[in-house]
Formats: sequence, C-alpha cells, structure tokens
Amino acid sequence: MRHRLLTLILFLALPAIANAATIVATVRDSRGIGVPDAVVYAVPERTASPSRKTAIMDQRNRMFVPHVLPIQTGTSVRFPNSDDIRHQVYSFSPAKPFQLPLYKGTPANPVVFDQAGVVTLGCNIHDRMSAYIVIVDTPHFEKSGADGRVTLNVPSGKYTVRVWYPSMRSEPAPIPMTAGASDRNEVVFTVR
Repeated sequence: MRHRLLTLILFLALPAIANAATIVATVRDSRGIGVPDAVVYAVPERTASPSRKTAIMDQRNRMFVPHVLPIQTGTSVRFPNSDDIRHQVYSFSPAKPFQLPLYKGTPANPVVFDQAGVVTLGCNIHDRMSAYIVIVDTPHFEKSGADGRVTLNVPSGKYTVRVWYPSMRSEPAPIPMTAGASDRNEVVFTVR
C-alpha cells in the first residue's frame, strides 16, 4: 500500500516537475562587478494571486535588517525592535505611507503591503536608519547576493524579467522571455 501511494504521489508530481524552469539573472555595474541587494523579479504573462505571507523587517544595532526586503503584494510585514532602545518606523512612500508609534518589542499588528512599488523606511528618532521594502506583483522574486546573481525557479511560460536596486536612478529595460525547462534561461542586467 505504501509503495502504491508513493508511486501515485510521484506520478502526480511529474507534470509540475516537467513544467518547471529556472531563470538565472546577473546584475552588474558598468565595470562588470556584481550588484548586491538587487531585487530581480519575473512577472508572468498571467496575473498571480496576492500573497498571504508574513515577512520580518527587524531593527538591530540601530539598523533595519535586512536593508532590502523583497515581498509579494499582499504580504504582511512585522517590525520587531530587537534593540534596547525605542524606534519610530515610518514611510512616506506612495506605495504604502504609514507610521508606527515609538516602541520597543514588536507591535501587535503587522503592516499589510497591498500595492506594488518601493517603500523607503526611516526612523524618526535615528536619522541614519533607512531600508527598502520592494513590493512586486509576482511570487517569482529574489534578492542578489554579493556576486549579483539570482536564481528564480518558475513554471515554464512567458515572463517579463525586471530589476530594482537601492541606488537606481531609472529602471533598466525589462527583459521579455519564454522560460522553458530545457532552455538556457539567463538574463544579464548592466546597471548604472
């Protein structure tokens, strides 16, 4: 019985595995050096459902951690304060203006980010504290490491691949692509 159940599970999973694709993106500057903390996201041809996930933007050593937090539209973000001092988190960004009153610990209610865009965070008490929440209308996103590389696992299909990074002055041209399981799905963004 157990063998049949395992065979059935594998049989049902095969179409999903066969339809899976990988997009490898590299974000580099004009000197060819990888750009860290760049958010690469693949927007599918068909609209994705909003997220019901929760993410964390912590405050440690008078800094937001992480400095860049990519999330899908509809994600709730908690803002714990792990410092032994109070912070007052705010954003005036059009995608989500909000303000959390001066606090220690973790506020009771998370903030729901229901509109795509970039939210710049600050602290009214500590002017040097800043961070970004990048809200995208797709579940296919990742933040680049120090080498500027990102790997996205996506269902096979048509996508528009985009990038955002902290010092961006203008958005690099999006790259349309059809990602297939057997194709070499690589994109390179050279940013200024």
